[in-house]
Amino acid sequence: MKYLILGNGYVANLFKDSIGSEAEISTVRIENYDALKAEIQSKKPDVVINTAGKTGRPNVDWCEDHKLETIVSNVYGPLTILRVCEELGQYWAHVGSGCVYESKTTKDVYNEKDQPNFFDSFYSRTKAWSEGMLKEFNVLQLRLRMPLDDMPGPRNFVTKITKYEKVINIPNSISIMEDFVKAAQELIAKKATGIFNVTNPGSITHAEILDIYKEIVDQNFKYTIFSLEEMEKITKARRSNCILSNQKMEDFGVHMRPVKEAVRDMLVKYKANMDAGKIRQDKAALQKA
Repeated sequence: MKYLILGNGYVANLFKDSIGSEAEISTVRIENYDALKAEIQSKKPDVVINTAGKTGRPNVDWCEDHKLETIVSNVYGPLTILRVCEELGQYWAHVGSGCVYESKTTKDVYNEKDQPNFFDSFYSRTKAWSEGMLKEFNVLQLRLRMPLDDMPGPRNFVTKITKYEKVINIPNSISIMEDFVKAAQELIAKKATGIFNVTNPGSITHAEILDIYKEIVDQNFKYTIFSLEEMEKITKARRSNCILSNQKMEDFGVHMRPVKEAVRDMLVKYKANMDAGKIRQDKAALQKA
């Protein structure tokens, strides 16, 4: 199967590394209708995967001050891809976000039929807007949450939270990227459409991740827990904390490892890569530098 991957950032390169020679990364601007259509017609892929979008640097607070740029990437861009792919009869997948819900308790577990209920960040609003429009069409939407992988790097959630002085201690769904890209490929092979929560089963807190990190990676690591209310005093936008069900994906015959098992395995590999001095560069940021 021939893949054309739109975007050249963290997620795009993880897909490329996993798929190999059958995948090609394109840096065409997704909001440029003519260029995008010419690219797809020229490459003739079996599937287009859109990984492009604005998440903000260093975090989603950036989107609060760059709303037009965020809309162009997160709303107008996907709608342009939709237009092109509808015209060409092209099957495609869109990497969306699960950060469109808020779980008040561990009993608040959301499936793909639940309407988004978290709108307190501009980033989350744009992801909900685009998702709501794309679901009217035969598009595969892959919801990603808090991506973790086994290579140290600035876009890896593990690397991010080890840099924080304080973390919250709230259960969340997360996506171990080794599992995410494999699950995405299985869904694509089945020509799936619709929204899927591509998260590892179960939930885990930041503190639990860091406890496993301390056990496996750095026994001298220390961190402090603070409350959600304290965190919200130092951020421009509130953060989504939610637990997602991946039962729909399980019923579709696509499985991911339980979250705590997957985190432990990932951190063993993370330590080996860190000890070897390996790091995953933020290619998108390097290209802008």
